[in-house]
Amino acid sequence: MDFEGEAFISYAHLDNVELVEGRRGWVANLHRALEVRVAQLLGKPPNIWRDPKLSGNDVFADMLLERLKHVAVLVTVISPRYLKSEWTLRELNEFWHAAEAQGGVNVGSKARVFKVLKTPVPLDKTPQELRGLIGYDFFRIDPDTGKVRELDDVFGPEAQRDFWIKLDDLAHDIVEILEALEGGAPPAQATANAVAKAAVVPPPVPGSHATGSVYLAETTSDLREQRDALKRDLQQQGYTVLPARPMPYIADEAQAAIREDLARCRMSIHPIGRKYSLVPEGGTESLIELQHELATERAMQGGFSRLLWIPDGLQVDDERQRQVIDRLKQDPRIRDNADVLETLFEDLRTMMQDWLKKSPAPQQPSRRAGARAAQRLYILADARDAQALGGWIDPLFDQGLEVIQPLFDGDEAELREYHEENLATCDGVLIFYGAANELWLRRKLREVQKAVGYGRRKPAPPVAVALIGARTPEKERFRTHEAQVIAQWDGCALDGLAPYLSQVKSV
Repeated sequence: MDFEGEAFISYAHLDNVELVEGRRGWVANLHRALEVRVAQLLGKPPNIWRDPKLSGNDVFADMLLERLKHVAVLVTVISPRYLKSEWTLRELNEFWHAAEAQGGVNVGSKARVFKVLKTPVPLDKTPQELRGLIGYDFFRIDPDTGKVRELDDVFGPEAQRDFWIKLDDLAHDIVEILEALEGGAPPAQATANAVAKAAVVPPPVPGSHATGSVYLAETTSDLREQRDALKRDLQQQGYTVLPARPMPYIADEAQAAIREDLARCRMSIHPIGRKYSLVPEGGTESLIELQHELATERAMQGGFSRLLWIPDGLQVDDERQRQVIDRLKQDPRIRDNADVLETLFEDLRTMMQDWLKKSPAPQQPSRRAGARAAQRLYILADARDAQALGGWIDPLFDQGLEVIQPLFDGDEAELREYHEENLATCDGVLIFYGAANELWLRRKLREVQKAVGYGRRKPAPPVAVALIGARTPEKERFRTHEAQVIAQWDGCALDGLAPYLSQVKSV
């Protein structure tokens, strides 16, 4: 659709009060800098505006909320005051609802809302709409004192430099959304539909050898700047950098999210710092260890390499982190397509390029003239399990199968037609039994049996039920003669699926 403005900045007035009399406020500086950088990247002056918070006029307020419905992206400046302001939360709510009415808040896998963190705030205090978004941290935490310093030039040239680096990241991401909207890209109708596109890799930038995605592991605060620099290097070469969302704090959810991201990647890079990282709730391993273990698991499936980096001369005071580093150095599974580097950061950036060039790209089955078309495996799942499906999609596709994923949003009649057509033409049905109950599962099994009524001319497809998610007594007790029941409690286990997949391929 046509937008009247590129971006609106939503902020609390208190966050724009000048720290030094006679100087611009923080939000005003952000506004001006964003206009300049977006214009340079977009090639034309953008219309970026904000409410000066001066009128207090109800008529003006209504006009502002109406204008919010006609801007492409919303930039929220998050702070303790923002969370307490009824007006700023109303701006967020109005834009969010308008975006949903226009087809969705997401464009592909990117959101039209940007979370600028002026100061840190607890995630559980953040509006629900913003919790799933990765924020842009415009502050630094002193590793020795724990004090927060906003990125403002009043705190010195280093803070000013960091402000522009973070501003550049924000501007690039805003321009990416604006160009997608300008090019006619439709907003994603739901996160679930974005999962269906997870295996599709965006094209590399002209002249780049880059193909695919790279998992850049979350690390501790002492290496935040280095991780940001690596992320910029990779994105400038056309790589998609994952994770692209905040890491869940609960162990099971964190494992599922990491597995899903790793399944899309050709390589993982793990910066290892001097601090001991957090342990997700319900887990026993730190986040650094968890990511490494799951990357090692992903490497066993092939087509994947790992690079671990420890800064040269790293001094570690925490005994727990010393033990983590010792275990990583001595890990016998780090061989062939993996390495531990103890070097300067600039040397890492150079070595990373060599690793990217030799890193195995995801393999796709070749299609020879006259070759038989790949068997079509139709996936059925409840919408609540949509995010978890990513961990299975690439491995199944790499088995030479045409993986047909479920759709959850859209016109009801069209979704029904899509479902029935797939049941009529597929060579196998794999039902994921996770968040839904047994009644839902039995209903899906009945629908498979009705495939003949949908025009199916082939024999009945082989059917399997994959047990995923929380391990409940209900799921463990499930039995049926109508399908194979395969446990997949710990994510994608191809060994367990192998007999069923062989049956599908032989159809």
